[in-house]
Amino acid sequence: MRFLILLRKYTTAIPKGNSFIDELQANFIPTSTFQRTLLSCGSAAIALLNPHRGDMIACLGEVTGDKALRHMQEKMRATSEGIEIMQEKPRINSKSVSFEKLSQLPENTLGRVYADFMRDNNITADSRLPVQFIAEPELAYVMQRYREVHDLVHATLFMKTTMLGEVAVKWVEGIQTKLPMCISGGIWGAGRLKPKHRQLYLKCYLPWAIKTGNNAQFLQGIYFEKRWEQDIDDFHKEMNIVRLVKK
Repeated sequence: MRFLILLRKYTTAIPKGNSFIDELQANFIPTSTFQRTLLSCGSAAIALLNPHRGDMIACLGEVTGDKALRHMQEKMRATSEGIEIMQEKPRINSKSVSFEKLSQLPENTLGRVYADFMRDNNITADSRLPVQFIAEPELAYVMQRYREVHDLVHATLFMKTTMLGEVAVKWVEGIQTKLPMCISGGIWGAGRLKPKHRQLYLKCYLPWAIKTGNNAQFLQGIYFEKRWEQDIDDFHKEMNIVRLVKK
């Protein structure tokens, strides 16, 4: 019963607050070790059966990601840009980002690439669930930041929201963040690919994703909001990202 209550509560709307800490306190659900184990098994099983259940994937990421989140925290604290993000705790949603203004930027700018990606894929920046099972505020923010820049990673890597594109991004994120849900998503997602796509994945997408994950700068530590007007080619060069060329 407790498990079902937690799952239902996890899908509730985000209450209004004055800051990330206010939101975290309003949404936080304390859990015991047993409850976290139950949530891990339950969310993993449901996510495996239905990969479109974003709430279960989000839950799985929170209850299994402590070690990875500390790794991400350390990576962000290692650069001035990452430190600035941790101090200011910016959010990416329709209230903090004007997609109308981004859509008016020159075509090859980071902001325009992001706005076009969101429009073309009919995605809203308000679709990311709030963190609920992480007690430490800074670690909770790291997870929230990961969720809110996920679409930016897709956009700047020019990866579509198809299963093939999603699996490739999961590998890039998994290598960089060490989050178990990303690594498992890359593995299990690849198993769902059709034969034609699986061949393309093994030949092009997977080698590219592994190389990008290892060679690119830590994408979670990039202050994207202060780079909207940056040329996307210059961004790639600075971040050591090479666009995928399908052979």
